[in-house]
Amino acid sequence: MIQPLDEALTPGLYIVATPIGNLSDLSPRAASVLARADLIAVEDSRVTAKLLQRIGTKRPMTPYHDHNADKVRPGLIERMGSQAIALVSDAGTPLISDPGFKLVRDARAAGHVVTTIPGPCAAIAALTLAGLPTDRFFFLGFLPAKEKAKADAIAEVAAVRATLIFYESGPRLAATLAQLAVGLGDREAAVAREISKTFEQCVTGTLSSLAERYEEAPPKGEIVVIVGPPGEAAAPQAADIDAALIEAMTRLPAAKAAGEVAKATGLPRRDLYTRAMTLKDEA
Repeated sequence: MIQPLDEALTPGLYIVATPIGNLSDLSPRAASVLARADLIAVEDSRVTAKLLQRIGTKRPMTPYHDHNADKVRPGLIERMGSQAIALVSDAGTPLISDPGFKLVRDARAAGHVVTTIPGPCAAIAALTLAGLPTDRFFFLGFLPAKEKAKADAIAEVAAVRATLIFYESGPRLAATLAQLAVGLGDREAAVAREISKTFEQCVTGTLSSLAERYEEAPPKGEIVVIVGPPGEAAAPQAADIDAALIEAMTRLPAAKAAGEVAKATGLPRRDLYTRAMTLKDEA
């Protein structure tokens, strides 16, 4: 239930999305919740203070970030029994590449009300700018800093048939784009930065061309990399289909084996059943 804006907030946890650039993107509901919260858990009080100043209010704040979350969380959970606690990140939607999910998990476990106030998210905003398929996408946040770990993380998603979304910093951008090109193939991609700010930019091209573009001039600001899905998979070879049917028929009747292989390959079940029966007769 949405409370009238002049009423006190019900005790519990309020997850509040804040602007990723233009402060005018803060929703009226988010402003109202922040103005009425008993306490705001923040990444950086200096950043949130500017936002509160924008909406003409001052509220108590407490740091909540990677380095102190485990220590601070129990106290916040206890206070939710009688107070409205708002959770914000420096920019965008909390819990996206930050430790907020543990606060939500523990708040629910303690029986507290958890409410989300949706709003800006850099990953989704960049996806809308990129002009790449949006029907399926996979958010991966920041890739590991170490080269081996980064290469392994890229290899894990190379076959995922979805648009991929990464966060990255300017100094690491060119190297990451080059490594993505090696691990994923030279796919279509986009680099979005300064979203909703004065110098918002979204540059598109292949991963290799983007890596070359940013090699000599690393960009500033918050950066989102969007990578298109892989091309169509090669059609399975006849020998591979026969092998899959033979293996499946060691566990299943021919009809079910054909159904399993049809699901895996996208080939017509009827044709696969006919082939399965032929293989069975030849055995």
